Amino acid sequence: MDATTTILDPHARATGSGSDGFNDRISVRDYTREVEIGAFSSERGVTQRVRFNVVLEVARGMGGDDDDVDTVLSYDTIVEAIEGELARERLNLLETLAERIAQRCLSDQRAVRAFVRVEKLDRVPGALGVEIVRSRGEGRPEPRPATLPPLVLFLPNAVLNGAEGARWRDAAARLSRPAILVLEPVSPQPPATGAAALRAGLLSIDQNAWALAAIDSRFAVAASRTEIDWALATGHPVVWAPAKLVADAVDPERPDASAPLDLAHWLGATIEAERILTVGEGATSAGITVLDPHAPERLTDFA
Repeated sequence: MDATTTILDPHARATGSGSDGFNDRISVRDYTREVEIGAFSSERGVTQRVRFNVVLEVARGMGGDDDDVDTVLSYDTIVEAIEGELARERLNLLETLAERIAQRCLSDQRAVRAFVRVEKLDRVPGALGVEIVRSRGEGRPEPRPATLPPLVLFLPNAVLNGAEGARWRDAAARLSRPAILVLEPVSPQPPATGAAALRAGLLSIDQNAWALAAIDSRFAVAASRTEIDWALATGHPVVWAPAKLVADAVDPERPDASAPLDLAHWLGATIEAERILTVGEGATSAGITVLDPHAPERLTDFA
């Protein structure tokens, strides 16, 4: 019996994986979606078929003896885990996608163990993919949520590099509420006309973020949603390097580096920030509060 049969046949898999034979299992098989995924340049801007097979072992006593749909682990748990991770951000690796699907499924207290197979169907004549097995408590722990929702603070270059720049950094670093700094590109960027231009412009903002972190070690550079969550959860103020998160986003309305204040607004909506602030710049998007560039102490009003 081959590995494919073992993971997808509940009885064979129970024997082959060391299961005690008593746990129930639910599964979603051959769930296929068009996905933009992959590390190669040829895989950017295009979709390919990806097939998902997921088996969840369910804790004993969580069966359907009373025929009540609310007491059983729904198949929708698996489908929602797949769809939720596909909507979260563009990924390079099937391994990352499989890991996230497993951990999301295992966040339901009734799930004991997850078997996840993810395969690309268009790269070779057959299928290539990855299989993982995860039990509750294994894998990378989820970031602890920050105590308070974060603020997003847009600092234009004129302020960041001006006489008040150090005071604004001090004010952001001292906030009791987590703060994420969003910067402009090193130099103004034209509207992006394609994936390469989008990434090039965003990398100019990344460069600015790393330059700030080099002169002020209180700020952690965060490029991915996971890095942002970890920094905020551990109390570090963050300066955002947007190239990865924006270029990998599945949002067709994502802004580019030609409109960095709109990027701040987009980030704020993505992470459900408490408030979006800008220093000395007119708000091009609704819901942004404009602060006097000579009054960094005003930040404490939003702590």
